[in-house]
Amino acid sequence: MRVVVAEDEGIIRLDLKEILQEEGYEVVGETGRGDEAVDLVKQLEPDLAILDIKMPGMDGLAAAREIAGERRAAVLLLTAFSQRDLVEQARDAGALAYLVKPFQRNELVAALEVALGRFRELKALESEVKGLEDALETRKVVDRAKGTLMDRWKLSEADAFTFIRTKAMQQRVTLKQVGQQILDGQLTPE
Repeated sequence: MRVVVAEDEGIIRLDLKEILQEEGYEVVGETGRGDEAVDLVKQLEPDLAILDIKMPGMDGLAAAREIAGERRAAVLLLTAFSQRDLVEQARDAGALAYLVKPFQRNELVAALEVALGRFRELKALESEVKGLEDALETRKVVDRAKGTLMDRWKLSEADAFTFIRTKAMQQRVTLKQVGQQILDGQLTPE
């Protein structure tokens, strides 16, 4: 797993890097600034970003909001503060895990694995939703095209669908593309 570490305290950043490498993670970037962390995530495309909340340039919450909002990487927020409102802000910013300093190695690894697992689930759900949206859009276009064929050329629903399917296979395009051609008047059964 590839990780970007953003921690403004150099000694903690060094400790984090060492622990991560010993645990088999690859630290691909590190910084002490939140704005640089966002840039590193965009450039390096890591699996995970570990962000301190208090950093110069851009705080960890704002950086988390940007990284998580674009689904670029899983975000683990690291801080010395455990106030409830800060935890809620972290959650609302898209952090998938929250760890309070000082932390133990096993706590860090557990938090990383939870964040990575939740991120994979989010990406899978996002992909599934996209697939369902595409299927729904295809169905809408095909249904409108079938209606056009039934109204203008008096085809039965089964014949209209067979026409669309046959044309899609002949042209080696999707049902949606053929449906759109029919709706645009570019394709008729004549």
